Amino acid sequence: MPRTPRLPDALRGRGKKLAFAGAVAALAGVGSGAAALATATPAAAAVGHHAAAAPAAASRHVATVRDNRQPVRPAAPAHKAAPAHKGAPRPAAPKRSSYLIYDSVTPSAIPAHHEIATYATGGYAVSPAQVHGKKVLWIDTNGSDTKAAALDVEPGDATPQGAATWAQHKLASYPASTAIIYTMRSEWPAAKAAVAALPQHMRSHVKWWIADPTGVAHIVPGASATQWFWGKNYDITTAKANF
Repeated sequence: MPRTPRLPDALRGRGKKLAFAGAVAALAGVGSGAAALATATPAAAAVGHHAAAAPAAASRHVATVRDNRQPVRPAAPAHKAAPAHKGAPRPAAPKRSSYLIYDSVTPSAIPAHHEIATYATGGYAVSPAQVHGKKVLWIDTNGSDTKAAALDVEPGDATPQGAATWAQHKLASYPASTAIIYTMRSEWPAAKAAVAALPQHMRSHVKWWIADPTGVAHIVPGASATQWFWGKNYDITTAKANF
């Protein structure tokens, strides 16, 4: 039990004894009321002294207890959990659904950092040195180059029947490749009819690149790419991701 609450009880007992002694003195005629008061005053002073001293004693007691305690060591810092993203697999970047192809008879006219298409044969054939270090979609214009990626089928270039022959030779030489046939919407039905005569495993490797220069980016239904812009220096095509 704390020491402080017991002090008033002890003081109250001492006060009673002093008061009794004062009363005896008064009956014996020793001193007057003033003497009795003087006799009682030390008791009151003693009570006040102990009352004032009690908190100090308690404070010293608390201070002593605090001084005797062992130094409190600071708690070790808690280990922070690693950020959730650290070491976790990063989500794969979203795959593009389409992209642009710029084609021109003058590859240097095409803005930088674009995928380009240009001609491997014909009157506008381009030397590989002119497009060195760039990814290029090479276009054959007369059906003579089965290494080219695409064949140009339009008046003055390869014919619809020539498209079927070119695709057959290309896929026979390179079975895992893709035969891209570029043509205008007006020539497309005839070209499709000619290609339809090929074996199914070859037809599944044919993709259509259709010219439809509306000036607005789009892909014609049934095609894998559409050339929608014809410009002075280059044309622009929107192609599906798997083109």
